[in-house]
This record gives sequence, C-alpha cells and structure tokens, in this order.
Amino acid sequence: MPITLISPAQHAMTVRGSRFLADAAPVRDATAAMHWLIGQRHDDATHNCWAWRCGVEYRSSDDGEPGGSAGRPILHAIDAQGFDEVVVRVARWFGGTKLGVGGLVRAYGGCAAQCLRAAPRREIVAMVVARIEADPATLARLRGRLDAFAARIAREVDRDGALHVSLPQQQWPVLRDWLAELTRGRARCDIDHATT
Repeated sequence: MPITLISPAQHAMTVRGSRFLADAAPVRDATAAMHWLIGQRHDDATHNCWAWRCGVEYRSSDDGEPGGSAGRPILHAIDAQGFDEVVVRVARWFGGTKLGVGGLVRAYGGCAAQCLRAAPRREIVAMVVARIEADPATLARLRGRLDAFAARIAREVDRDGALHVSLPQQQWPVLRDWLAELTRGRARCDIDHATT
C-alpha cells in the first residue's frame, strides 16, 4: 500500500562544504505540489532542486545542476520508499568544492532519502462513497454499526431515501454483503464515487 507523510519534514546535511536542506510535505495533486514549491523556495540558495509524485503523475527539476544529478535522485528517493502524494525540495548552498555528477546524485538523493526515512508517515487508504437504499429500520441499524466498517456518514438521507456513507474501498464488499444478508437482498448498496 502506498504511503504519504503525516506532516512536513526536514533534513539537513553538509557535503564537502556545500550545505543541503531537504523539505518534504504531503500534497493531494500536481497543483498543490507546484504551489508548495513556489512557497518553499530558498531564494538565497544556489539551487532549489525538487521532485514530486501524485499517483502516475510526477515531475522533477535539476534547477541548473547537471542533467539528472538532482531531480531524478530525489524522485528515486520518493519511489524507493513507496511514497505517493508527496513533494520534496532539496536546496543547496554551494560551499566552494565541486562534487561532480556522482557526488551530486549521492548528496541530493541521500538528503531526500534521509528526510523521508525519518518523517512520520501513514498509509494511503482508497476511499469510496456508497449510496445505500434501505428501509428506515435498516438504515438506523447501519448507523449503529458504522465503526465496524470504518465508515462515516457522508450525506444524510437524500430526497430519494438513500444514505451516503464514506468508507475504505476494501470494506465496501463487506458492507454490501452484510446489508444483503440482513435484508435478504432488498437493500441496495452501490459505489457512488471514489475519494481519497
């Protein structure tokens, strides 16, 4: 299961006089990642290199460092630890000694990896909203059992008489089967839409 950060994280290190500072944060999508990067830029740094991943979408930037020496190693650090919905920016303040491409790869990737390794994390659980059509007595009984399905009410009974419940996607078949057994197939439980 993919993981993301619970809260922002930071890690600093020095390599042959150059100072590296990694900042990481959870983000929901590409737009949020780019907004975060704009707001977190260190204007006094020599380079602000970064990478983010949100599902199948990803981007990285070397910000003037030799091609592939910064952004890709940061992205590799994200992927190697199984992160998703995360952005990492590593700023470098040049210390006077050139590190070479290999040294830059190790420094940027290592700083990002250490930042993520020490950060508080959580699993990303795919959520769905189920639309449930049942008689009032069944809906009342369901309300009393929401915790058993790790569910919560997303929207009270609508004008069509359906209750909308948010729950982990893997719990939906369990809820559907429970309702079918309880009502001998009279209740309907369909996925209305997916959420995160």
